[in-house]
Amino acid sequence: MTHAPRRNPYTKFLLLAPALLMIVATTIYPLFSSFILSFQRWRINRSPEPTDFVWFDNYISAFEDKYFWNSVIVTLEFTVISVGLTIIIGLAIALILQKRTKLNLFVRMFLIFPFAVSPALKGISFAFMLSPDYGVFHALIRTVFPPAKDMVWLGDPFWALFWLAMSELWGWAPLYALMFIGALGSISTEIFEAAKVDGAHNWDVFWKITLPLLKPVLIIATLLKTIFSLKLFDQVVTMTGGGPGRSTQTLNYYVYLTAFRNLDMGYSAALAFILLIALAVFAYFYVRALGRPTGA
Repeated sequence: MTHAPRRNPYTKFLLLAPALLMIVATTIYPLFSSFILSFQRWRINRSPEPTDFVWFDNYISAFEDKYFWNSVIVTLEFTVISVGLTIIIGLAIALILQKRTKLNLFVRMFLIFPFAVSPALKGISFAFMLSPDYGVFHALIRTVFPPAKDMVWLGDPFWALFWLAMSELWGWAPLYALMFIGALGSISTEIFEAAKVDGAHNWDVFWKITLPLLKPVLIIATLLKTIFSLKLFDQVVTMTGGGPGRSTQTLNYYVYLTAFRNLDMGYSAALAFILLIALAVFAYFYVRALGRPTGA
């Protein structure tokens, strides 16, 4: 009787080594280096390398910086608008398309396409379509609401932030609609039929049956969209440039400006870690929500 050859216990580590080395080189080492840098003073226009440790001075400076707080407020405003409208409109689309008709199945095929467009291209496209001279969005709004014919949408602080959120909504709402369609399809139709027999109206069915059953999916979707909204960067660069003024200057964009325009690498590293901590908190709750049993 032949025996199977004994496996080397170190083989699995050897096979994992290339991937682990790649993670260390591209993620762990840069993260550790930037963490150390956040406690140092380094302006690259004055010195080719960090000069000295200032410990928590960079973090203290952040909380005393009015532009930092402006970027925090802008990021939170954008997140509330973007996440709220994405969930609401995505769910509305899902409710409209949940029936398996030929037309609905045809429309579902195209829902993934907006999400496939790169964020930078979304920003460029929306800036082009909102142009007062040749933008299709501006032309449509002007036709429906003539007093808006002279409006420069990206020149107004409120509307610039609003359209920035719309550029995110355009890509994410269809994706979430597909997610919610799948969740709705997993709910037994007998529940809705029993409610209708008991005389429940469509609105009652939605509020008292559909929404509670979708709660786990809604929580996960909200946390995921919040994480992506907090780190918004691409559309700010290509669509508004943080303007007008600082009205669309998100925290991630402010980190970029501090590092590559003000050339203050130590302070920007501290700002980046403040953002990282916020993202880590939401990521923690997101992972917990993923591991939670359905209906818990």
